[in-house]
Amino acid sequence: MFLDDFAEFAASAKRARVYPAIREISGPSSDPFVNINGQQLLSFSSNNYLGLAQNNELKAAAKRGIDEYGVGPASARLMSGNLDVYERLEKRTAEFLGYEDAIVFSSGYMANVGTISALVAPPYAGMFPFFERSHPVSIISDELNHASIIDGCRLSKGAKLIFRHNDCDDLLRVLKENPHGNKLIIVDGVYSMDGDLAPLGKIIELAREYDAAVMVDDAHGTGVLGEEGKGTFEHFGLEPHDVDILMGTYVKAFGSVGGFVCARAGLIDYLKVSARSYVFSVCVPPSCAEATIKAIDLIEANPEIRAELWNNTYYLRSKLQELGFNTLQSETPIVPLLVGDEEEGIRLESELCRQGILAPCIRWPAVEKGKSRLRLSLMATHTEVQIDCLLGALKGLMKVEKSSTG
Repeated sequence: MFLDDFAEFAASAKRARVYPAIREISGPSSDPFVNINGQQLLSFSSNNYLGLAQNNELKAAAKRGIDEYGVGPASARLMSGNLDVYERLEKRTAEFLGYEDAIVFSSGYMANVGTISALVAPPYAGMFPFFERSHPVSIISDELNHASIIDGCRLSKGAKLIFRHNDCDDLLRVLKENPHGNKLIIVDGVYSMDGDLAPLGKIIELAREYDAAVMVDDAHGTGVLGEEGKGTFEHFGLEPHDVDILMGTYVKAFGSVGGFVCARAGLIDYLKVSARSYVFSVCVPPSCAEATIKAIDLIEANPEIRAELWNNTYYLRSKLQELGFNTLQSETPIVPLLVGDEEEGIRLESELCRQGILAPCIRWPAVEKGKSRLRLSLMATHTEVQIDCLLGALKGLMKVEKSSTG
């Protein structure tokens, strides 16, 4: 039977050592320490950047949400599941980021897939002739965009034009070769494997010159970058209206669950009746919505939390560079340590784990072959002593590597 082929695919991936390690964690996965099979490991693999997933005020807000709304909404929002807490969360998100309106999805993946599909392939609506475009939408996408963007493009079945990563000259080439029709430029604000930033200022400048809209996936930037934590656009001194569509997630800096899109109110109204991942799916648990509202309040009121995160980031990256490690073009709390050879990356991950440190090796097919790296991510709740523990282990492994090569 053909289904056996899929099982063989998984088995062959395991034999080739490209099947990812799926570790079972007992207790929270968002603390500096995690428990895996009874072993306590110092973790540098969480995206809980501000440490809010274990914040007592967020926990209390979530408990109040359960008491008031129960465990789940029990229906999609266009049916009977549009709880007032979701409306409050959307209003609070838009207010925090400076947009007219926002829409909440069950995850960041759903936000990207639903939004891109709705913009590029509008639902059939024969009574609305303005959907009959003479020029379809072309997606212009950075080659290293997140998988959820890639999948949104595939599902939309629209024309997809790729430009080299963060290469505005190549983006200009694509725009010049496609001067007509509707164009949507999509980039990540922060790239999740390398921790580098999209050159948003130049991208937006080119978009305006060639009459293109701009969508930014700022899942790793919102709450982290910018003087007030508004994200990548604030980091570059831009205004909210410079980014036509801002996507983000509540999973990372906010320590909660769900995804969102911010835009002009009319566009949000359109997405609420056209984004299939919104229309045909329930929203996040109401308890998580309550916790996220509290998280936004805390981020606004406590900039020192973000300052701690950046102190840890600068410290780790500078020390790694002093040790001679290649941290690529990282400018964020995602600090890659380029290894190159996949087998060596797997060895380093295993050795660190043996020494009580969780630092996952990212390898093909998540990144190009020959470019495996340890993906280190910092949290505000890490201490300098814990970072020094990581550095000491890496320094020891580096010495072993040097001595073994003569």
